[in-house]
This record gives sequence, C-alpha cells and structure tokens, in this order.
Amino acid sequence: MASNLILQLGFYVIVLLALAKPLGAYMARVYTGRGCGLDRALGWLERLIYRLAGVRADEEMTWKTYALTMLLFNLSGLLAVYALQRLQGVLPLNPEGLAAVSPDSSFNTAVSFATNTNWQGYGGESTMSYLTQMLALTVQNFVSAAAGMAVLAAMIRGFARRSAQTIGNFWVDMTRTTLYILLPLSFVLALILVSQGTVQTFGPYAKATVVQVTAYDEPITDKDGKRVLDDKGQPKTKLTEQVIAVGPVASQVAIKQLGTNGGGFFNVNSAHPFENPTPLSNFLEVLSILVISGALCYTFGVMVGDTRQGWAVLAAMTAIFIGLLLVCVVAEQNGAVFVKQGVDHTATALQSGGNMEGKEVRFGIANSALWATATTGASNGSVNSMHDSFTPIGGLVPMWLIQLGEVVFGGVGSGLYGMLAFAIIAVFVAGLMVGRTPEYLGKKIEAYEMKMSSLMILIPPAIVLIGTSIGVVTAAGKAGISNPGIHGFSEILYGFSSAGNNNGSAFAGLSANTPFYNTALGIAMLFARYWLAIPALAIAGSLARKKIVPPGAGTLPTDTPLFVGLLVGVVILVGALTFVPALALGPIVEHLNLIAAK
Repeated sequence: MASNLILQLGFYVIVLLALAKPLGAYMARVYTGRGCGLDRALGWLERLIYRLAGVRADEEMTWKTYALTMLLFNLSGLLAVYALQRLQGVLPLNPEGLAAVSPDSSFNTAVSFATNTNWQGYGGESTMSYLTQMLALTVQNFVSAAAGMAVLAAMIRGFARRSAQTIGNFWVDMTRTTLYILLPLSFVLALILVSQGTVQTFGPYAKATVVQVTAYDEPITDKDGKRVLDDKGQPKTKLTEQVIAVGPVASQVAIKQLGTNGGGFFNVNSAHPFENPTPLSNFLEVLSILVISGALCYTFGVMVGDTRQGWAVLAAMTAIFIGLLLVCVVAEQNGAVFVKQGVDHTATALQSGGNMEGKEVRFGIANSALWATATTGASNGSVNSMHDSFTPIGGLVPMWLIQLGEVVFGGVGSGLYGMLAFAIIAVFVAGLMVGRTPEYLGKKIEAYEMKMSSLMILIPPAIVLIGTSIGVVTAAGKAGISNPGIHGFSEILYGFSSAGNNNGSAFAGLSANTPFYNTALGIAMLFARYWLAIPALAIAGSLARKKIVPPGAGTLPTDTPLFVGLLVGVVILVGALTFVPALALGPIVEHLNLIAAK
C-alpha cells in the first residue's frame, strides 16, 4: 500500500515539474512578444480584436492606468454575469426552464466568478441554464484567469525593467493570455475529457426508467417545494423515472482546472462521473490545477533574465506542497479510529484502508488527498471528495494551505505574485539580520515596497478572521451550521478562509446559500482579489522606475537553497502566527478529542 502511494504521488510531482520548463518558456515568449508559434496562425485574430476594441497594442500603461483598466474590465464582467443569472428564465438555451437566480445568490456568483474564486452556493444542474453556464461562468473562467496572469506579467516587468514608467498594456496581456495559452490548452484538454466520457451536449436532461418503482406517502415535490404532477395532472406519489442532468460540461471543466477556477457544472464538482469519469481524467484534471502556476515560475526566471530565480521560487512552493500533501495522506490513511470508538467490526472492515468517508471508491484516499492538497494549494476550489468528511488533521491541511495566502503554486498569476510579495519580505528580514538595505533581483527593496507587500499578506487574514468572528456570533451565521460545536466552527472558518483567499472550496456542511453568507462571502471575495492585485501592480510600478544595483559583498543570493529555506520559513511562519489560534479552536482541538475517544 505504501509503495503504491509513493508511486502515485511521486509520478504526479515528476510530471508537474517536467512540464514547468517547456510550458514556462512558451509563456515567456507570449509575454515578451518574441513569438510563440501560434501567433503566426492566430495573429490576425489578435489584431482584429484590438481593432474592434479600439486598442493600440504599442501603447503601454503606467501601473495606475493598468490597475484602473483591470478593475473596470472585471466590473463589467461582474455586472454581465449578474444580469444573465437574473434574466436566464427568459433567455434561450434553457431546456429545463430554470427560473431566474435570486438576487443575493446572483451577486455572490457574479463576484465569485469575476474574481476567479468560483465559490458555489448553488447546485449547478438545478440552478443554472446552459446559456448561463457557458456565456456567464465559462467566459469568466477564461478572463478572470487571464486577468490574474496579466497582473503577474506586469509585476515581472517591474523587476526586469530599469528606469521605466510603464509596465505593459493590460489589454494586450489579457488577449495574448487567453488566445495563446488558455484557449489552446483548454481545447486539447476538453477533447481528451470527452474521449474519456465527460459529457458535452446541448440536449435536454436525459430520463431513465427506474428498475424498482418507489412509492411515497406524501406527493413528490420539486426543489422549490411545489408538487410534481404526472401526465394526468395529478400529484406524483410514485418515482418511476430518474432525471439525469447533462450539458456542455467538458468545455467548462477544462478551463475550470487550467485557470484555477474550480467552479463545477454539477453540484458535487469533479466527484461527479460526468465531470470526472476515469482514472486518466482524474490524473489530467488534478495535474491541470497546478501546471500553469508551476510553469509561470520558469516564465518569471526567463523574463527577469535568470532562470535560477524561477527554479528557487518553484522549489519553495514544491517543498511546502509535498510536506503538507504527505501529512494529509497519512492523516486520511491512518486517521480513522473506528476500532477505538467501539464501532462494529463489520463496519470497520469497510474502512480498513483508512478514512473513506466522503470519498469516491474509484479514486481512493491517495487521489482524494492529492486533489484536496492541490486544489487548496492553488486557488482552484474544485473537489473530487468532500473535505468536510476528512479527519481533523486531514481537513486542517487544505484549510491551512488556503490560509497561507494561496501561494503554494496558487492561482494562475495570483499565486506567484503573492509568493513574490513573500520573497520581498524574506529579503527584508535577511537585510535586517546583516544591517543592509535589502535587494531582490538587483532592485533595492525600500519602504514603499514593504508597505505594499505588507498589505498583500495582512489583508486576507483580516478578512478571514473578521468574517469568521461575525459568522460565529450572529444568528444568521450560526444558522448555516449543520454540525454543532467544534466542527461547526471549522466549517465557518473554512468558508471565510476560502472566500478571503480566492479559493472556492468548502466544508460542505455549511449551508451557505443564504442572504447572510451570499453577501458576506461576496464582499470577502471582492476585497481578497483586488486589494492584493492593486498593491502588486503598485510594487511593479515602483520597481520599474528603479535602476539595477550591482550585487555586492552583502547581497543575499536569492537562487540558493538558503534562500529557498528562508522563503519557506517566512511563508509558514506568517501563516502559523496568524491562524494557529483559530485552528486551535477548530481542527486541532477536534483532533485531540478524536484521539482521546474510547
């Protein structure tokens, strides 16, 4: 069993790292305009987009203009998604006749997808029409991911340029990201997923006659509590057929994984066999979560002229990821204490391989823990198992990965610019120890960069802890808890951690589709996305104006194992100091109670 786990997890990490260099080099060519191959075939389309949009591709922007443009574009996307949900009842491509989404849920979902969080307080197959799934949600999956990658490209230019006033053009960066990176990769992945059995159709929901008719004492009702009528107009009291939800699934799944979006077509996300039907689809989907984020580290190294810098950042991410992945696997493999708790031996035999509660048998513990670690290390949020059913320590790992700031690979673009903020803090700490002005990549790190970096690491914890505090002391917040006591606190803490760090996964025991949670989590998602992106662009603008400082005797090399260790230490230390008190009230004390059970 142990050797099988090592082989599975080792193979995944090896493939992930092997893809970093070729994909990273390709993306560097996209952002530097050196030509990526596809530009020869699709260059005409890029130029047409600029012409139709009135964009001058050769005009670059200051960081303030770049930030304002990004904000206005995201606002327009948010309003469009909100409108499509509210009007879906009268719009086409709605074969099931699904009604308009409620105002608070529409607000939450619009914010969620515009910010690349993809928190879902609704059941996709029973709430969203095909048009809303495609035109609202899938489109935002592309452009919200592209916006994050564009901000990263601008920040990298800040490190690479000297005595410059501009950091690029947002429209160009976003268009090239979508056209040359996200669309081609998503197209290929979608085709592979369809070949594995992932659904892709515009047809109405399928119906199947059940083998055994089920009779009910009370008439059958729909999701709104209304009685379901049979062909004769009489209330149904017998279940004779099953409705099977289908739709344009593969096209959404591909970009939800590659763009670290995570919003599933179905309510149970990638635990659903129509989203994730085979072991191969499972491997490709979980690989897709991290592949772009990992490769962007190499892109960073190429664009700043020193690939060792990119490998150093990637090494820090990988070290934290592997360490916490092993903790999660071991916790789920050995964490079940059914025998200690006096559970009947027959039931225990079903759990002989570990804690299988909330997991798909076809994936097992290793693949479930791997997905949980990857999806929370990245700001993806998709799931193939239910995190609420993990053991306390198994559930603590994905929660803490989110709370680290989504920088252990992180979201496409946003993860790396978050990690670069930690790198700036790491060189500042090193500078304090040797009494020297800190430098990173030849740029002096001064008060302005430290203030912006501090905002980037302090705002998410503030959002999470304040939101959790409100949730646990208000009647509306406590009403969503399905598990009282310690685990109920963990559900609220996880929910605000997910929204406050743009992840989107959940401890599913929290009933979050209420006006309170839809509004509170929506506000948290807005702050978490843009109060980090704007300081990142401010850092880019400040660094771009500076000259390169030649390295001296006191300069800290930032491409060595020493710096990798320092960076890992800063990330973990900040996360530990911020969230350990809250975690002690939830999963830690829950674990202590569990091991004390008799």
